[in-house]
Amino acid sequence: MKENNHQKKIFFTDLDGTLLNQEKIITPDTRAALEAWVSSGHHFAVCTGRALDSAMEVRRTLRLDFPGMFLIGSNGGEIYDCDNDCIVSRIALTMEQTALVSRVAKECGIHCHTYTDTHIISPADDEQLHYYCRVIRTPVIICEDIVSALDKGPCKCIAIELHDKDKLENFRKALLPLTEGALNLLYSNDRYLEIFPAASGKGSAVKTLCGFLHIPVCNALAAGDEANDISMIQAAGIGIAMLNATEAVKEAADVITAADNNHDGLAAVLLRNL
Repeated sequence: MKENNHQKKIFFTDLDGTLLNQEKIITPDTRAALEAWVSSGHHFAVCTGRALDSAMEVRRTLRLDFPGMFLIGSNGGEIYDCDNDCIVSRIALTMEQTALVSRVAKECGIHCHTYTDTHIISPADDEQLHYYCRVIRTPVIICEDIVSALDKGPCKCIAIELHDKDKLENFRKALLPLTEGALNLLYSNDRYLEIFPAASGKGSAVKTLCGFLHIPVCNALAAGDEANDISMIQAAGIGIAMLNATEAVKEAADVITAADNNHDGLAAVLLRNL
């Protein structure tokens, strides 16, 4: 295990499959562990693939109003300081990159949408969008040319295929040689392919926020369950894989929780590292 010490620490956590249970809530024991963590003077950062406005909605609805808290959205693309109500860092796709992703998605018959600060921009009102919006409550604008609805480069796009993982993988393989290492193409689950700048990523966010707060990365803990969490698990001093994580995530981690996200898997790890 990587070394840690007793200085101020920061805990980074994914939402779905990690901090939240299958009902998309935080159970009492996990909340109590978070309260003990923050009461000990440490920072807490939600680090999710969701867009920042969706992370903010989770914070509001679940009453995550801890002092010294940060929200990291779009797989590291935006870092938001909750105490000071400001963006600390933003890394975005260019308009040209967004147009390329959209074009290849159309050629492959894949749903691919993006985001403004306030809306999902989707090329169609289809099954994939409806599935996504069952959890994500962000308002939607339907626009066949998604780039034309943007006023600045988005932090990410997401490709969704509900029935055929091979079709989604073929899209990823078609896009890969065209991006020349400029984009990350990572699965957040078997149905969602996250597309965001190579300079972004959850691991990059760990390093950026630790630098901003003057906390050594060896004093960072990071927990997740899917492929887009691996970079932050590897970047942190203690990388934590949930018991329900994919095998690749478990291989990247220093610690595997004894219980899954439905049974307070994070609580014991947090309390052990106060």
